[in-house]
Amino acid sequence: MTKHIARKRFGQHFLSDAGIIDAIVHAIDPQPGQPMVEIGPGLAALTQPLVERLGHLTVIELDRDLAKRLRSHGQLTVIESDVLKVDFSSIDIASAATKLVASSGAVVRPKLRVVGNLPYNISTPILFHLLDHVGCIEDQHFMLQKEVIDRMVAPADSSDFSRLSVMLQWRYAMEDVLFVPPESFDPPPRVDSAVVRMVPLAEPPDIDQRLFSEMVQVAFSQRRKLLRHTLGRWLDEKCFAGTFDLQRRAQEVPVQDYIALAQKLRVVA
Repeated sequence: MTKHIARKRFGQHFLSDAGIIDAIVHAIDPQPGQPMVEIGPGLAALTQPLVERLGHLTVIELDRDLAKRLRSHGQLTVIESDVLKVDFSSIDIASAATKLVASSGAVVRPKLRVVGNLPYNISTPILFHLLDHVGCIEDQHFMLQKEVIDRMVAPADSSDFSRLSVMLQWRYAMEDVLFVPPESFDPPPRVDSAVVRMVPLAEPPDIDQRLFSEMVQVAFSQRRKLLRHTLGRWLDEKCFAGTFDLQRRAQEVPVQDYIALAQKLRVVA
């Protein structure tokens, strides 16, 4: 089989360090029969040890040459597609033989476990895309650029706290579980990487997600300015008559404060 040349337009950096691969698989802890989806399997460095433990694995691969190779594997279901176009809520997991039967006899669809070495050039859009399908997901383990994970898990009033922090922390419990140096890849990226664990909250706050997203985007649109210049004007447009401290910058406001404001706004609407 000919050697696959990494394609820059797909952001391809193939994991090659056996020790790091073992550590990632240990962190994921796949169990036989669990329905799992891997985004960007590439040369199957992570795919093979995963499927050996699971028995079956669904993979999403955009590169048609890699997808062709993966189809020769008898334990993989290959979805050849841009991951941003995949409806995770409708992925067929019947072949994984993991459907559960409730006491009533009805078939219950188990939740997906999602993993992957995400293309760094579109990692944030992928995270937001998955947020739209969070109800069908049990957990997520992703290799990402370390500075992105630093923003994902950052606390309020820190330099890394951002729109991404708020939009993910309201819905997931997250932790940085593994540092991955550039030399663990072929070709090596120019940045450090890490693995993040994301577990959807069992009882997330009851908010209007679209309104929340719009509010947070406005708040961080000019992060160096006080919120009265950005969010304050937006709240006036919404005819919000409640109280909220606008004499702060966006990164100084805890996630819970943004959530509380979104809940008040929904009542007003």
